[in-house]
Amino acid sequence: MPLTALIIDDEPLARQELQYLLDAAGGVSVLAQGTNGIDAVELIRTHNPDVIFLDVRMPGLDGFAVLKKVLALDRKMKLPQVVFATAFDQYAVKAFEVNAVDYLLKPFDGKRVQRTLEKVRKRLSGGGELGAEGSESRNGSAANGEALTGRVSSRVAGAEAKLDALLRMVEEQAAMVSGGAAGAALAAHAAAAARSGKVVVRAQSRLLLVDQKDLCFATIEEGRILVVTKALEGDSNCRTLEDLTDQLDPEHFWRVHRSFVVNIQHIREVVPWFKSSYQLRMDDRKQTEVPVSRSQTKRLRELFNL
Repeated sequence: MPLTALIIDDEPLARQELQYLLDAAGGVSVLAQGTNGIDAVELIRTHNPDVIFLDVRMPGLDGFAVLKKVLALDRKMKLPQVVFATAFDQYAVKAFEVNAVDYLLKPFDGKRVQRTLEKVRKRLSGGGELGAEGSESRNGSAANGEALTGRVSSRVAGAEAKLDALLRMVEEQAAMVSGGAAGAALAAHAAAAARSGKVVVRAQSRLLLVDQKDLCFATIEEGRILVVTKALEGDSNCRTLEDLTDQLDPEHFWRVHRSFVVNIQHIREVVPWFKSSYQLRMDDRKQTEVPVSRSQTKRLRELFNL
């Protein structure tokens, strides 16, 4: 049977190149492609492939954060074999700490892809730790199954700890590996923003420092963090909404929904919605309507005495 695979990369050309090389190698069925970390989480849970070719640096969620999210959502799920794709060798050195079977440096090389597929097949045939345990638990006794389940749970917990450490490493090194001087400049802007009460917004090929008080809301959209003010829209330099929220004043900014952070001072109207839910109409140019999650409805009522 062919290997089942997913390709997750925010660069269209990289996805096309890897698809071509996998087709040329043979014995691989690519079930789907994703363009960002949010796609990746859903595709992994939906398809449960043998292997994922996962870009390290993506907007929204990077490759390490994707694996952490999958583990958090479903602790019983067995992770696929992981092949990290990256343009930065610094990440390759750390890849194996999260049980990655291999890494591919961009631009991809056909012979290197072939060797990687051989490693994947060897892991799946019994060489991989989690793969071997999964096979044993299917064939062993109930008592053995309980013991093996405990060992797998311990490995999952260990993987989560390693992912936490890797995420910290990614954040610390992002300036150095995201484009040399440009990455360092971006990090300097971000640090200045955090100290000055400003946020960095990339708009019209410029890096703008925007006062927090002018920020209406931020949202994750197709894997990128979109920041909206009355005057402009642009991309945040942050990888996730959590990272952006950490920079913002908690007295004024509220995570009303998993995909939205709003500035309370820029809420124009509270709109009753279906089944006792609400939306917030913001005072940006489009008068954007932002959903309020059910878990945040209580705070909404408290804020505005509803």
